[in-house]
Amino acid sequence: MSVVLEAKNKGGVPLSVILLEIFPAALAVFLLATVGVMHVTSRVLVVRMGYELSKLDARSTELTRENDALRLELSSLTAPQRLAPVAKEQLGMQLPSIVIPVK
Repeated sequence: MSVVLEAKNKGGVPLSVILLEIFPAALAVFLLATVGVMHVTSRVLVVRMGYELSKLDARSTELTRENDALRLELSSLTAPQRLAPVAKEQLGMQLPSIVIPVK
């Protein structure tokens, strides 16, 4: 501050005038920097969400394929052509000789 006082005493520019000249430019630079940082941050977040969405989409496709394979396996395991021999051989079951209709 003593430098400013010495400058003022020698006929220099007062501190208030210097601050009034610098403040608008400094404020503009600060605002532009803030907007720039916010823009870059938002773009980084968008890219990160895009990667995450892509990974989740791939996982969804993988789970859909696995589900389809499991459904196919379930239908083959519960097919009557497969269950009939298992019921006869392993469980000793047989077809009924008399069928009684139920009303």
